[in-house]
Amino acid sequence: MRKKILITLLFLIIVSVLIIFLHTKKPLSSVATTFSIGWMGPLTGDAASLGQDALKASQLAVDELNAEGGINGKQLKLIVEDTKCDAIYATTAMQKFINVDHVKIVMGGLCSGETLAAAPIAEENHVVLFSPCSSSPDITSAGDYIFRSYPSDSLQGKFTAEYVKNVLKKDKVAILYVQNPWGDGIQKVFSNEYTQLGGDISIAIPYEAQTRDLRTELVKIQNSDAQAIYFLGVTEGTLVGLKQIYELGIQLPVLGGDTWSDQAILTSPFSNGTYYIQPKENYDTEFVNKLEKIKAHTSICTPGSYNNIYILADIIKKVGNDSEKIKNALYGVQDFTGVNGPITFDQNGDIVHAEYSIKKIVSNEANFQE
Repeated sequence: MRKKILITLLFLIIVSVLIIFLHTKKPLSSVATTFSIGWMGPLTGDAASLGQDALKASQLAVDELNAEGGINGKQLKLIVEDTKCDAIYATTAMQKFINVDHVKIVMGGLCSGETLAAAPIAEENHVVLFSPCSSSPDITSAGDYIFRSYPSDSLQGKFTAEYVKNVLKKDKVAILYVQNPWGDGIQKVFSNEYTQLGGDISIAIPYEAQTRDLRTELVKIQNSDAQAIYFLGVTEGTLVGLKQIYELGIQLPVLGGDTWSDQAILTSPFSNGTYYIQPKENYDTEFVNKLEKIKAHTSICTPGSYNNIYILADIIKKVGNDSEKIKNALYGVQDFTGVNGPITFDQNGDIVHAEYSIKKIVSNEANFQE
């Protein structure tokens, strides 16, 4: 009898231990086989075409890496959020990336407002935020975990001021700018540099990003003594403004910012004869051909969106999924071979060098201006 009791107790103990073991042991199927990176940018809304091209470029890099075995045997995966070039959506996406997806790296934002909204959350949670094309000067001081592979508008505004004053020989300029971190940042730098060169700002008019009628602002410019218009708009607002400039019969030279590399603007019948400024193109021919195959364009965000994935992959292979180590390694990146030239980061997470070019839109094509 005692023997039976002992056998029964032993059996129950073994069963209990087995149940606990099965409940606590991670099944083989749950072992992570992917490495996830958050990706946020405008896939709908004002800068949708820029965002769609950027996502295609990032996914192209991911597909290439995965075809070669991924990162340390794991397949790379993008968790994508459409942030609509909007700070509120960017904030929500960043919180999801951290609290639901538990990622250590986020690619984005594209628009400066997205990046600046997400930056404090990323910084607080020690998540690397890596933008391919946000340009506001304020991003320089946004945090230790914030990086971008695109030049600051402090450079673009200065370059444009020098071009308008010294090349176009215009002494009075009207500025029409979208009221967001990108528009605010460039117009401030431009205004300061231009006046230092002896130029005069005839009138500077901000407008809300959602505005789809700029005739009131344009009439004010038409009635001013401006000799040129510096029009800092994102896609939808720019398309409206260019059409209304034509309808009002305004004959002044019109210059735009780097967002005008968007195909929607280039192919507008009302952009013909206008100028815009963007980082100088040194695109790798193979990269351009790859984009054409996936029906993407070489707009301002595509090089960084592709490069950033490869930069991160190289670092992760060496230091693993540790955000502090990834952050520290990013500060050490020097002369990384990107598809648009070498990339080196400074102590603020900004790239150290940038050159700009002037493009003139003629017959739906952007032509380089000497």
